[in-house]
Amino acid sequence: MSQLILGIESSCDETGVALVRIPDDGGVPSLLAHALHSQIDMHRAYGGVVPELASRDHIRRVLPLTKQVMEDAGKSLQDVDVVAFTRGPGLAGALLVGAGVACALGAALDKPVLGVHHLEGHLLSPFLSEDPPEFPFVALLVSGGHTQLMRVDGVGRYEILGETIDDAAGEAFDKSAKVMGLPYPGGPVLSKLAESGDPEAFKLPRPLLHSGDLDFSFAGLKTAVLTQAKKLGDELEARKADLAASAQAAIVEVLVKKTLNALKQTGMNRVVVAGGVGANKQLREQLNRECAKRKIRVHYPELHLCTDNGAMIAMAAAMRMQAGQQQADKTYSFDVKPRWPLDAIVEAA
Repeated sequence: MSQLILGIESSCDETGVALVRIPDDGGVPSLLAHALHSQIDMHRAYGGVVPELASRDHIRRVLPLTKQVMEDAGKSLQDVDVVAFTRGPGLAGALLVGAGVACALGAALDKPVLGVHHLEGHLLSPFLSEDPPEFPFVALLVSGGHTQLMRVDGVGRYEILGETIDDAAGEAFDKSAKVMGLPYPGGPVLSKLAESGDPEAFKLPRPLLHSGDLDFSFAGLKTAVLTQAKKLGDELEARKADLAASAQAAIVEVLVKKTLNALKQTGMNRVVVAGGVGANKQLREQLNRECAKRKIRVHYPELHLCTDNGAMIAMAAAMRMQAGQQQADKTYSFDVKPRWPLDAIVEAA
């Protein structure tokens, strides 16, 4: 018998709700409907996410979005079999909104609930695409707060091969944009500006590129961009596109080469790229080109599912249930985990 999973995502500055169906035959779950509200416009005035404002906005948005999803799917809340929510990591107050609403819905409907790891949601989001991957694979999980390379042998079977020791790739994009005077959110603005710039205009560092391991470091690159911006002084405005292109080229080169090294070390021929930075056009083009030379398959989530969203939470819950890794229950007391390492997911679930 098929099951319907309602997923609620509220870890940071996007409120996402989605409905996913687990098919009768145990095949790959499918997305029936999803809705998303971004808080970008609200936080832009402050140059970054304000946690208290984020939490309050989640409260306003989550139920109307839930109603929209159910209407779009042609279902009622009574049809839902499991309510899934993001348990962590993320902003504590924001996580509590989604967890509280999910558990309240579960209790009201007498349905079980299940807490999901936000990063596992990103990791499994390519299974919602038209070209879903197969296990095992190497995953490049790259977002505003996380940059990790992982070996993925199945649902819940993860091994971290390398991760950032300071700033994540998304932070490098955002902070570089900020020092260049670009508006929030800086990463996408910088990437767009870089399209008209010269990626070889400025010689910027590629941190840990030849370190021999699979770890990342982007803090020094951000500092180098700041130093170059100060050197340019009054010329910065005229050279901004070149600096943006040079910064993006440095970040992308490190991500691509480390990913190729991970594939070589593991002997795998399949890679999954997930997280917000996975939408970066330059990253996709370079990784596709290099992997094609090596006959390696590359999988991405659909572009509209690269950001935080409820679909990935519902999908992760569905796949964990299918794999027997975790089952929903009717324990409606809840906690959240603002800091929750992905490799500890089995022990912490």
